[in-house]
Amino acid sequence: MSFVEYGEYIQEGDIAIVFLGRESMFPVKAQHGTQTQTKYGVIRHSSDLIGKRFGSKVNCSKGGWVYVLHPTPELWTQNLPHRTQILYSTDISMITMMLELKPGSVVCESGTGSGSLSHAIIRTIAPTGHLYTVEFHEQRAEKAAEEFREHKVAHLATVKNQDVCKEGFGVVGVADAVFLDIPSPWEAIGHAKAALKEGGGRMCSFSPCIEQVQRTCLAMDELGFKEISTLEVLLRVYDVRSVSLQLPDFGMETQVEGDPKETGSGQQGTAICKSGVTPKTWSDTPLSDLRHKKPVI
Repeated sequence: MSFVEYGEYIQEGDIAIVFLGRESMFPVKAQHGTQTQTKYGVIRHSSDLIGKRFGSKVNCSKGGWVYVLHPTPELWTQNLPHRTQILYSTDISMITMMLELKPGSVVCESGTGSGSLSHAIIRTIAPTGHLYTVEFHEQRAEKAAEEFREHKVAHLATVKNQDVCKEGFGVVGVADAVFLDIPSPWEAIGHAKAALKEGGGRMCSFSPCIEQVQRTCLAMDELGFKEISTLEVLLRVYDVRSVSLQLPDFGMETQVEGDPKETGSGQQGTAICKSGVTPKTWSDTPLSDLRHKKPVI
């Protein structure tokens, strides 16, 4: 099992995602002699996980069942232990596209945080690319490095514990892209420019406040960055429902001269249609639900 390579069978030490339902799943590390409790009963790793195919349906002790799924960056984003606020797939997809990441790309990232974006970057740049990720907090950096080893992607990532605003990324002139998710990104723009290849590259900064965005844009402009733009990604969910719509009344059709018959019926009917509707408007959304929506430079 690897987050960048598909393994068919679950082996001891592998991470598997136990899927109870769309809103209920969690990761487990398969180990002989270990049991995992679920609301449907016990999962015995030795008999129910190890040696089974990823995607298998596993029967639990209480008569219920679950699926065991192969881990992916998207599933890990939904199930990882939160050490910091994380990026979700909506923003991650935009970032990886705007940074023009591809297999073989070299990327510098700060900060690592809980590793949500890191796993997506590693999957995108594998098998020949490399991620240099910097985390200011020592324990978070150590935990991220440990997870990369468990997920068998450590050969694609280098974790550094340092202050990127003062010490930079530890590499110069090697990066195709740089990503910043720190409180004062404008203080790291110089180090980001130094890390980029001589021929240039792409840089993205992720900030929650427009004042941070303004200061970062000014710093980028002063250091010669071109084509600077600010984006905000807003996710809106639609429900598909059957609705009854009234047919429009266009009145009577034009009567042909000499034909006394009227073609209009004078009655309006209705039709059942499938339609997408928003479950609620943005004005009804609590402010706390919108705080993670950050402008992307």
